[in-house]
Amino acid sequence: MEILKAKNLSKQFGKFKAVDNVSLSLQEGEILGLLGPNGAGKTTTIQMLLGVLTPSKGEVFYFGKNLKNHREEILEEVNFSSTYTNLPWDLTVWENLHFISYLYQIENRKKRVEEMLELFKLKELQKHPIKELSAGQVTRLNVAKAFINFPKVLLLDEPTASLDPDVAGYIREFILEERKKFKVSIVFTSHNMAEVEELCDRVIFINRGKIVADDTPENLAKTIEVCHIELLVKQKEKLISYCKNNQLNFRQEGKHIIVDVKEKLIAEFLRNLTANAIEYDEISIEKPTLEDYFIQNAPKL
Repeated sequence: MEILKAKNLSKQFGKFKAVDNVSLSLQEGEILGLLGPNGAGKTTTIQMLLGVLTPSKGEVFYFGKNLKNHREEILEEVNFSSTYTNLPWDLTVWENLHFISYLYQIENRKKRVEEMLELFKLKELQKHPIKELSAGQVTRLNVAKAFINFPKVLLLDEPTASLDPDVAGYIREFILEERKKFKVSIVFTSHNMAEVEELCDRVIFINRGKIVADDTPENLAKTIEVCHIELLVKQKEKLISYCKNNQLNFRQEGKHIIVDVKEKLIAEFLRNLTANAIEYDEISIEKPTLEDYFIQNAPKL
């Protein structure tokens, strides 16, 4: 079932076109990754999906209804979180959640606020004003307020930025559990490619305001030919010299050297190491990832 559909969205700021004819859809219970380099048009697209920005061209539909004509009804079922959104700094954590709850028809507000404080480990911080919180604590609060109304659609803009790894892991598990229990549909942006691979069913890659790819994380990664071969060698200089002579990209990480080799040439590469008397004590071969796709397709600085 199609929950969200954007048709031919464009946004022009003067002569600059931030988003150029973007069309996308989101199915019930699907987590859709929206990726792209900084300035690619991700945030502008999300703001149009929320109705915060009016498209220069195009339309947005939720549940088969046009956002322009059914805004209040639709936004009752939608919520949003962004690391870059400021909450009222002089209000406490509890006050923020309490007053935000009045934007929605929530049956038992007090109970729901208490649940959010508990679920996102904010109980001990509930009396603290936002200006006293760390960046990670504000991020947790932003995610908590996004779930407060039991949304059917969530737009999450870097929801784990600034979080410690264990807290980020908890948030990812919570998102997957909510999807499983309530079939929440989610549009998700992140610069953590491993996170996107873990969470997202499908990924849309935006560059210079246009969609350049729409596929599963696995299929996008498969478009990259190069694998990473990590070696522990005794004669580092010998291996480095070999890589330079054969124009192979490599990097050193601690005691290991990582060499980029096309998958179909791995057997030949290993034979050549033996022929050149380059011995290795350890070897691991890493297949291409979504991060490799991102790096290859992002504009070069």
